Amino acid sequence: MDDSISGSDLYRNVIKSLNAAGEVININPVALERLKTPRRSIIVSVPVRMDDDTVKIFPGYRVQHNQTLGPFKGGLRYHPSVNLSEVAALSALMTFKNSLLQLPLGGAKGGVAVDPTKLSKTELEGLTRRFTTELGPFIGSDKDIPAPDVGTDSQTMAWMLDTYSSEFGYAQTGVVTGKPVEIGGSLGRDAATGLGVVYISEKALATKGRQLEGTTFAIQGFGKVGMHAAIEAFKLKAKVVAVSDISGGIFNPEGLNIDELVRYVHENGVVKDYPQAQNITNEELLALEVDILAPCALDGAIDSNNVDSVKAKIIVEGANGPVTINANRVLYEKGIMVVPDILANGGGVVVSYFEWVQDLVWLFWSENEVRSKLKTIMTSSFDKVWDFARREQKDMRISAMSVSLMRLEKAMKLRGHAW
Repeated sequence: MDDSISGSDLYRNVIKSLNAAGEVININPVALERLKTPRRSIIVSVPVRMDDDTVKIFPGYRVQHNQTLGPFKGGLRYHPSVNLSEVAALSALMTFKNSLLQLPLGGAKGGVAVDPTKLSKTELEGLTRRFTTELGPFIGSDKDIPAPDVGTDSQTMAWMLDTYSSEFGYAQTGVVTGKPVEIGGSLGRDAATGLGVVYISEKALATKGRQLEGTTFAIQGFGKVGMHAAIEAFKLKAKVVAVSDISGGIFNPEGLNIDELVRYVHENGVVKDYPQAQNITNEELLALEVDILAPCALDGAIDSNNVDSVKAKIIVEGANGPVTINANRVLYEKGIMVVPDILANGGGVVVSYFEWVQDLVWLFWSENEVRSKLKTIMTSSFDKVWDFARREQKDMRISAMSVSLMRLEKAMKLRGHAW
């Protein structure tokens, strides 16, 4: 395999999970090897005329991992750390996630190596429109459907939709998801990933005879995923005792008023110094003795260096790859359930799928319908994984990957891809 793809810890962790699950289900070796390597990796240069009239060139990527089950699907992120290996790993996770959630979609991921906070709105628009043009031949409602991710949002998707549609001469609303509702977006999309984390937390607690009301949560990350997870958990009367963001964390053992905290963050930009809590570090948050720990930031948050300090009863991975494979093994031996990313943070892609379907048929659902359909898919997916874990006496990560691979292997066999 190309070292530029396999070089990151995240990619190595994905391959370790894939190999471990493949061994459990005795997957066809040809199917396993095909799933280790993306179908297509696209690298583009994205020139942008800056506000001072200079031109900067940013590297852009789109990795299309597998389309056995349907069109490629996955987010686009704007972050300085974006590289080919990270994007390849995330594209593989999208394949496994979409398979596990029973969606008719393949896996892809993309991004630009850029700090979006350092660009003006005009520069961001220019970057997005040029990136869309470069990806144009490879995306489309029946080919590859991007969505927002770290550093991108509904405005990014609106620019992409407009650029793509302008080049085709008519509206192509199904080319991206995560759009504003006014131009074909779905109600409930913004909260979907965080809401899915809460639905999965509810199911995980039920396996231990517990209910969501009154349980304690610590949430690392207070962005699009973590903030909505906190909002939804608070609505359902869970006690969110700690959250964190790039500025650090805050803690109140009696529970945070999330509605007030959201207003504070909108006014101040960060959670630090929120008056109704004490400041703590991100590391201190990860070590809190809580019922649910939801790491909703970037990958590798819990690794061999800090895993022994984790005291949560259940970990629900709101981010992609926040618990390393070695740390996962230690937690399993300690009796701590880790609900893996391909299950726990699937709410976003489920509602993206709903949005795509609504765009294709020009029939839109109410927010209550979206939330109800989301809960049905998330809970039934959890049940499949939990049943496998109990039957085979395996941890939830290997079980989720195994359930996903069984569907992929069958589809690959039917299509003649592996035999």
